[in-house]
Amino acid sequence: MTNSTRKLNTYTTKEKYAYLTSLAGQNVIYNIIGASLAYYMQFTILIPAMTVSLIMSLARVWDAFNDPIMGTIVDRTRSRWGKCRPYLIFAPFPIFIFTVLTFTNFGFYGQGTAAQDALIVAWAATTYVLWGMAYTVGDIPLWGITALMTEDNKDRNKLLSLARIFGGIGGGLSLLTMQPLALGIGERLTNTPIANGNAAIGEKYGFLFAAFIFAVIGCALFQICGFIVKERIPASKEKYGVIDNFKIMLRNKPFRQILISGILRSPTMLMAIAAMPLVTYYFATKNAFMAFLFIALLGGGMFVGQFVSMALTPKLLTKFSKKKLYNYGNLIGVIPFVLLFVVYLIAPNSLTHPLAIFVIFILFLFGGASFGLTMVLQSLMIADAVDYEEYTNGIRPDGVFFSGQTFLAKLNTGIATIISGIAYSIVRFSDSRVAELNAFIEAGGIPREEAHFSPFMMILFFLVSLPPAIGCILAVIPTWKYALDDDEHQRILAELNKRRHQKELEQKNQEIQETE
Repeated sequence: MTNSTRKLNTYTTKEKYAYLTSLAGQNVIYNIIGASLAYYMQFTILIPAMTVSLIMSLARVWDAFNDPIMGTIVDRTRSRWGKCRPYLIFAPFPIFIFTVLTFTNFGFYGQGTAAQDALIVAWAATTYVLWGMAYTVGDIPLWGITALMTEDNKDRNKLLSLARIFGGIGGGLSLLTMQPLALGIGERLTNTPIANGNAAIGEKYGFLFAAFIFAVIGCALFQICGFIVKERIPASKEKYGVIDNFKIMLRNKPFRQILISGILRSPTMLMAIAAMPLVTYYFATKNAFMAFLFIALLGGGMFVGQFVSMALTPKLLTKFSKKKLYNYGNLIGVIPFVLLFVVYLIAPNSLTHPLAIFVIFILFLFGGASFGLTMVLQSLMIADAVDYEEYTNGIRPDGVFFSGQTFLAKLNTGIATIISGIAYSIVRFSDSRVAELNAFIEAGGIPREEAHFSPFMMILFFLVSLPPAIGCILAVIPTWKYALDDDEHQRILAELNKRRHQKELEQKNQEIQETE
């Protein structure tokens, strides 16, 4: 069989859906932590805003080293299952344990001794760091295996586009329902012996039980991929150390541009971090049903926009280059986020009116479309950078390069949390003032109608609008002159497949000669 007629080796339909199911489960887990843990720390157990920011940002500093280390371990792994699958089979177990432990603690900050406060903070920091390490063990091989499942570039692009969609579905389900479920369970527990009439204790245990439920579902789905998916592209014979891989990452210009762009785009993560307190305090006033309703209405706009743009990305790539779609997709996102804050300034106390909700839904729809497009393209461009490295230097650093994507997701959360912590501290929306606001709501008050709390409402709208707009602008600076155009990548991929097929033919001929 010649190179011209040989069929490209690619995944089966069963493998495709096993992988996508695992992506959905993984994102269920990620959004339990990414969207709800900061809320739980700051607004439920009352850890000060800047302390929460420090916990999350310092954990991300460690991940700056931990992720490439894990990527190196994956790339050096050689087993009968491959280099990614062993981690996909076993990683969900520790991820489950630490996900649950992050929502356990020893009481409420500021309501006991200084030693107890220190213990609360230390436990929150330790469990969060351990969760990040466990999550990395599964996350890097889960994304890295996409570059090993197929030789066909079109199939890979389709898989990565669908991966973002299924990941968005999994993450969206936990984002839409985690907090309402936690609040609902908390309301039920308030008048039981567990909480003894204390709404704060009820809410605390509500988050723990909700986290347990979602962790069971997410980790069970996460594990499916490891048992079913096969790796089809052989690993490089060479094995490199951590320092060598850092050098590889930095010398690869396309990957370096993507990495810097992702870091500069960090403020967009405030949409996820500040969305929960925005819904809870401005729209729903901690009512579980209303929280679900407004998350579905407003977050639904975001997710619909994401899913539509993710689904359209493969078709758009037949007409536009990745570079143009990535850059202009980011710039288009500036418009809806700026307008969101303008809408708040026009009617700061009455955005629960149906017309206002519709306008905000539309703005979130277009903002979500920008997010969905750029998320898919980021994964595609990282996969292209892996091909570029193999073509240029004979190395295929799937694990290391996709560790960059994992690192970006975590670093973005850390940077966004610092921004939110600073913003909350400026208006004193922290610890004792949060307790005051919670008591006001428990007594039947509506914060958006009380002038005393207007700075808190303003800062919540500010965080989900202007910083994300700035992040979209900053993201295009490194990629405006992106180094790897689509035509060059197609030429590189064709040459790589030719090399691989030639090696297969040589190996078969050698086997025939040995048998003769």
